[in-house]
Amino acid sequence: MWKPRALSFTLALLLLHSLSTSLVSAQTKRSEWKTLTGSPPLVIAHGGFSGIFPDSSSAAYALAVQTSVSDVAIWCDVQLTKDEVGLCLPDINLINSTYISSYFPNKTVSYLVNGESVSGYFSVDYTFKELADVILTQGVFTRSNLPENNGYLINRVEDILPTVSPQTPGLWLNIQHDAFYTQHKLSMRSYVLSISRKVHVSYISSPEVGFLRSITTRFNPKITKLVFRFLDQGDTDPSTNQTYGSLLKNLTFIKTFASGILVPKGYIWPIDAVSLYLQPHTTLVSDAHKAGLEVYASDFANDVVSSYNYSYDPLAEYLQFIDNDDFSVDGVLTDFPITPSEAIECFAHLGRNATRRDKTLIISKFGASGDYPACTDLAYNNAIADGADVLDCPVQISKDGTPFCLNSIDLLESTTVAQTSFSNLVMSIPKIKSGRGIFTFNLTWNDIKGLTPSILNPFTKYTLFRNPKYKNAGTFLTLSDFLSLTKNQTSLSGVLIIVENAAYFAEKLGLSVTDAVIDALSKAGYDKPGSQKVYIQSTNSSVLLKFKEKTKYELVYKIDETVSNATNAAVEDIKSFASSVVINKDSVFPRSAGFLTSYTKIVPTLKASNLSIFVETFSNEFVSQAWDYFSDPTVEINSFIQEAGINGIITDFPKTASRYSRNKCLNLGVKTPPYMLPVQAGSLYQSLNNQSLPPAQAPFPSLTKSEVVEAPLPAVVKIAPASSPAAGTKSPPKNAQPKVSVCFFLSSLAVFVASILLL
Repeated sequence: MWKPRALSFTLALLLLHSLSTSLVSAQTKRSEWKTLTGSPPLVIAHGGFSGIFPDSSSAAYALAVQTSVSDVAIWCDVQLTKDEVGLCLPDINLINSTYISSYFPNKTVSYLVNGESVSGYFSVDYTFKELADVILTQGVFTRSNLPENNGYLINRVEDILPTVSPQTPGLWLNIQHDAFYTQHKLSMRSYVLSISRKVHVSYISSPEVGFLRSITTRFNPKITKLVFRFLDQGDTDPSTNQTYGSLLKNLTFIKTFASGILVPKGYIWPIDAVSLYLQPHTTLVSDAHKAGLEVYASDFANDVVSSYNYSYDPLAEYLQFIDNDDFSVDGVLTDFPITPSEAIECFAHLGRNATRRDKTLIISKFGASGDYPACTDLAYNNAIADGADVLDCPVQISKDGTPFCLNSIDLLESTTVAQTSFSNLVMSIPKIKSGRGIFTFNLTWNDIKGLTPSILNPFTKYTLFRNPKYKNAGTFLTLSDFLSLTKNQTSLSGVLIIVENAAYFAEKLGLSVTDAVIDALSKAGYDKPGSQKVYIQSTNSSVLLKFKEKTKYELVYKIDETVSNATNAAVEDIKSFASSVVINKDSVFPRSAGFLTSYTKIVPTLKASNLSIFVETFSNEFVSQAWDYFSDPTVEINSFIQEAGINGIITDFPKTASRYSRNKCLNLGVKTPPYMLPVQAGSLYQSLNNQSLPPAQAPFPSLTKSEVVEAPLPAVVKIAPASSPAAGTKSPPKNAQPKVSVCFFLSSLAVFVASILLL
C-alpha cells in the first residue's frame, strides 16, 4: 500500500480554494445572537473535514482549518493504545475507520462495550508502533473512497496540532468510552490530564458523568470547558446507570460538573420518523440556557437526508438552529464545517429585505419544481415568493390547440395519466423522445387540466424524494394564465418561454407553436414596452429565427449536448439569431468519478462574443453536485458565479439561489473569507493518487456550425385527423429539427406499472 506520511499534512494545501492569507470575516454583531454568551455559535469540525477526507486524517484537519471560520474547533475522538498513546479515531472499533484487517488478518476479538458485545479490532490490543502504518478509510460508504487511496495514517493527538493554525483556539477532545478503557486497565483521566499539560485543550466532552466529575476540579472553565454529551434518550450512561432521557430532566445537576451539553440535533428540532417533516422545537435550548449551560448540537452532515422542510439545502438547516426567533444553539458539530461557517458569517440575520449583492439572473426550472409539481400554480407562485427573477414556461400544445406550460411533451413524466383511462394512448415517437409516452397533443386542454400533477423526482435511484406532502398538489396553467400571473409581479424581471418540437406540430398536426406563443404574449401586453423582458428559448435555431422575423424578444439558444468549446463559425451563427446561450454544468466544469477535472473554454469563448451564458440545472440534492462543492449547493452556485462569471443560473430551487445573492460575504475583494471563495476546478482531482483514478476521459467536443444551422421551419399544413401518425425516418443530431416516426403500443400496462413505481 502507498502511504506517504508527508502528503497527509500537505495535501489539503492543494485543494479547491485559492485562500487569501487573511481570514477576515463579515461577522454579525454579537448582540444579534441568542446564544448563552451572545457570541456567534462555534463551528466544530468532526474529525476535521470528514465529509471529504477520512475522519481524523491530517488532510481532513487541514482542510477544515483552511475553509472554515478562524475560530473553528477541531474535534478528536480519543482512543488509547495498550501503551497509553492517545489516537484520534472516530470509532472504538478500528475496523470501521481503518484498513487494520489488512495488516492483522484474522485477529478480530469480541469485547463488551457499554454492555453490548462488539466484534472487531480495538486499540487496546496494539501499541502505537504496531498501528503507525495502518491507513485510514472513509467510514461513510456513500462518500467517495478515492481520497483515502492517498494513504492517510493514524494520528496521535499531538500529531494534529501542526495542522491547526496558531490563532485557532479549539482542540476538542471527545472521551467516548472511559468505562471500557478502565476495564482494560487504561486511564483516560490520566491521559487527558497529561496531554492537557502539553497542549492547549479548549473542550473536553464525554457521555459519562463519572469521567467528567472526576476531572472537573482539574480544569479552569475559562480555559477548558467540560461538555456532557447526550446519546439517544433510551441509552444508559454506564457511570450512573441512568438513561440520557432521565439525565436530561436534571440540567441543574449537569451544571455542577459541566459548562455545556452536546445533544443530537433531534433533541432540539424533532423530525417525524415516518414523514421526515419537522415537528415544533423543544424547550431544551432555553431550559439549558436558564441553567447556565451552553448547548451544542451534533449529527450535522450535508450528505445525509434530513427533513423535507430544508429542501435538501444544508445551509437552511444550520440557519434553523442558529437564526430563528426563539434561540440559537451555541455550536454545531459537523462533517462539513464550511457550511456552518458561511451560515454564521454570511447568511445569519439577513432579514427578508436584505440588499441584493449579486445580480446574476435567477431563472426557475419549471417554477420551484424542487418543492412542488412542475409548472403548476404552486410551483410558479412559490418561485416568485422564493426570489426568482425570471419565470419559465415550457410550452406544450393540447389536441385542441391550447398552448400551456408543462415540463415535457410526455404527460407520463409529471402527471398520473397512466392511472387514468388515457393510458391506452401510450405510443413511441423516437424523434421527439426516447421511450414510450402519452403525449400532450393526444388530449384536449380540458382533459389535461383535469389530470393530477406528479412531482418530479430526478434522484429516485438514490432514494431521494421531493416534498411528498405536495407530490400531487397544484393545477396546470395555460400559457395565457401563466402570463396573467407574471405580468403584474414587480419582483420578476422577465419570463422565459421555451419552444420545442415546432416542426413536428407544423408538419404533422397543422399547428404553429410560434404563432400561438406570439399571439398569447401580444394579448397579455408583452409586445409593448415594459419592465419585464421576454426570453424565447429553443434548441432549434429555426425556431429562434422565426421569432426574430416577427418579434423583438430576447432569444436564447440552448445547446443540449455537453461541449467544451465552440468554433468561431458556430458562435458567429448563434450571434445572428440569439443574444444568450444555455449550457449544462458539465460543459463549464467537466468531472470524472464525481470530481471536477478542469475549466473549459466554452464560457470565455461565448462571453468574448458578448453572448450571455445561462447554466442549468442547479439542484439542491447533494448527488447532483461534484464532490468539490462539499455537498453544499451554495458552494456550487458561488463557484459558477465567481469563478466562471456566468450571467444566469437555471434552478429548480430558486430560494437557495436568491438567498445566495443577498449574503454579506460578497463583493469583499481580498477580504473575502475562505468559505466564500470559489472552487478551483481540478485541484482536488489532481491531488488524488493517480493509481486510484479511472481512465482519463476524452475531452468534450466543440460545438460546430453544422450543429447549429438548420433548414427553416416548415409551413403549417392543415391536415385531416388520422388514426395514427405516419412512419418516420432517421433521428437527427442534437440541436436539429426532429422528423417524426410513430408507432402505437396496444398495451399500456408496462407504462402504468412504471408510473406507479415512480410515485
